[in-house]
Amino acid sequence: MSSPYGLHRVVEPAGVLPQQAWRLSTELPLWPDEVLVDVERLNLDAASYRQLREEHGSPAAVRRAVAEIIERRGKMHNPVTGSGGMLLGTVREVGPESRLALTEGDRIATLVSLTLTPLRIDDGLENWSGEGEQVPCQGAAILFGRSIAAVLPTDLPAELALSVFDVCGAPALTDRVVREAGSGSSVLVLGGGGKSGSLSLAAARRAGAGRLVALVPTDSEGDAVRAAGLADEVVVADARDPVAVADAVGSQVDVTVVCVDVPGCEHGAVLATADGGTIVFFSMATSFSSAALGAEGLAADVRMLVGNGFVPGHADFALELFRANPGVRALFSHRERHTATA
Repeated sequence: MSSPYGLHRVVEPAGVLPQQAWRLSTELPLWPDEVLVDVERLNLDAASYRQLREEHGSPAAVRRAVAEIIERRGKMHNPVTGSGGMLLGTVREVGPESRLALTEGDRIATLVSLTLTPLRIDDGLENWSGEGEQVPCQGAAILFGRSIAAVLPTDLPAELALSVFDVCGAPALTDRVVREAGSGSSVLVLGGGGKSGSLSLAAARRAGAGRLVALVPTDSEGDAVRAAGLADEVVVADARDPVAVADAVGSQVDVTVVCVDVPGCEHGAVLATADGGTIVFFSMATSFSSAALGAEGLAADVRMLVGNGFVPGHADFALELFRANPGVRALFSHRERHTATA
């Protein structure tokens, strides 16, 4: 009997959910509530891609590492970062009991992590250079009864839509938290020049933020964020240096949103946030024990939230922000150019 949570696809260890599993099964035929997708592109999450690049060095070695992870685990689940990404593809088959409102031939992006999605790669990633987070490929993936997917919009290139969907949870939760904080609240986004960061800045502004601060790591990225016009203040500092973050930001803020894809940014976020404020961690590089113990050690009375990537309506909300904000679109383009030349 199949499970809407995908328990029947867990190979090892028994008794855990697919995200916790070491290995998943991609065997056919489908169960009645599943959907089969012909995969054409993966979008690795930023923290995972950075870790793979730093560990393996050459693009060819990164490509081999990704292919080996998928082959070994039956999913794209980086064993170091614990994260994966998402995918783009075309629906090949829909089980008769599926409730995902998908039909054969739909081009979709999955809105659930690759860490829990059964995935098989058939081409050895031969068409991917190993450079960049988006991975062209041929393969197949399986969605469970409780999976989430979005049909691709017709007004954006598929690769661009995939980039927006990849981070759509961040702006939606930012919108909710800033509205809870109240009109005129001050907001800091660590990593304001990235995909999730730029959308979070736009969401905070729409939600009524007063003072809006973007922290970025380099002067060139700072120039790009200033040109985009998404923040009132743009400051340059290493997000891993708590004192540098606090000095750069100045007056503490009501809400801090962490969108940085490197570890070690927890204490800077705590120092920058006023007592009674909220920190939202969206980075998969976050150490939640470091965040909690650091706040305790600093006697910081802050609420800390884990951005889990899902808020009802998050995909449509992110697309709307992207379409409506030239500054966001400019930062996405800047990031793509930077990644291509890095």
